[in-house]
Amino acid sequence: MEATETPMQQSELAVVEERNRMCDEFASITSTDNAVAQGYLAENDWDIERAVHSFFEADVETIPCDISPELDSNKKSNMKCGSEPLVCIDLTEEEPASGSSSTVEGGGSKVQTEPEDNSRFSVLTWNIDGLDITNPLERARGICSYIALYSPDVVFLQEVVPPYLSYLKKRAVSYTIVEGNEDCYFTAVMLKKSRVKLLKTEIIPFPSTSMMRNLLTVQASFCGIELHLMTSHLESTKNHSGERINQLKTVLTKIKEAPETSIVIFGGDTNLRDQEVAKIGGLPSNVCDIWEYLGKPEHCRYTWDTKTNHNLQVNYVSRMRFDRVFFRASKGGGQIIPQNMDLIGLEKLDCGKFPSDHWGIYCDFRVVL
Repeated sequence: MEATETPMQQSELAVVEERNRMCDEFASITSTDNAVAQGYLAENDWDIERAVHSFFEADVETIPCDISPELDSNKKSNMKCGSEPLVCIDLTEEEPASGSSSTVEGGGSKVQTEPEDNSRFSVLTWNIDGLDITNPLERARGICSYIALYSPDVVFLQEVVPPYLSYLKKRAVSYTIVEGNEDCYFTAVMLKKSRVKLLKTEIIPFPSTSMMRNLLTVQASFCGIELHLMTSHLESTKNHSGERINQLKTVLTKIKEAPETSIVIFGGDTNLRDQEVAKIGGLPSNVCDIWEYLGKPEHCRYTWDTKTNHNLQVNYVSRMRFDRVFFRASKGGGQIIPQNMDLIGLEKLDCGKFPSDHWGIYCDFRVVL
């Protein structure tokens, strides 16, 4: 007679299979191998959420789950809704477009894009919350669908993690992508290849950051107009106000140092409170906050809004304008003039979450050559 497994043996086998599955999932999320995965999972009682956070915290002792502003438990995740590994899955089955117009998918429907218009210029800035490990595939796909739908000339991203970067490079083939780091989490700038030419990049460190923050700058050109493009994720939480103000001063210094013949656009998750900007005397007279320049449109006031966005599942309401876009015109030559601003990422995905805990800011400019 064939031996049959006892209930205890069956239970032990199920545990082994589940742990192997968790090792595979951890390795895919963190771009490591199963040996590393087993070590972190064992140290964290086979709780995959804790293990992943422990992995990202290993190199940055001061960045646990409060990487997003004001939070202790923002990144608490429950791994529901299917968290398929990012790096092994393509975003869509569609092939990159080769013509001046193309069909892309956004929000479940196909949208025919118009031929490119050199009288307009557009910028998107978005903290995409790559550190949130819940539903990473669906959220990444949602973010890329918004990029495809709006087709901005320049994209500033914050809280990019290596799997998201690999994902973007595979999907967003019409963009040149410049990253501000390659480990843990970082910023990135995307330039539409057919419209914006990359000239030079520079990473300016913030010497006293405790959160691996820096300033990523990109020199580029558009229709003969010289651009200095900048993005950063300034220090988070109220307790780091002093460091955040110092980082803002560095940003403003770099804007000032840019040649007067160039247009400067900074977009990022600044974590700023208005009183912090006031503390340094406000922005320089030749630098504007585009939201203020456009008359402070109410629908764009809050870019981090736990009243509407429940991704973090917190039990309090906080509505802040952490994400901002600064602009400095050039002296002479062609100009781009801010015209409109909208928030994007406001629709929930099928899993019930938004693409990020931040809204993205989409800015449209008029070009005068």
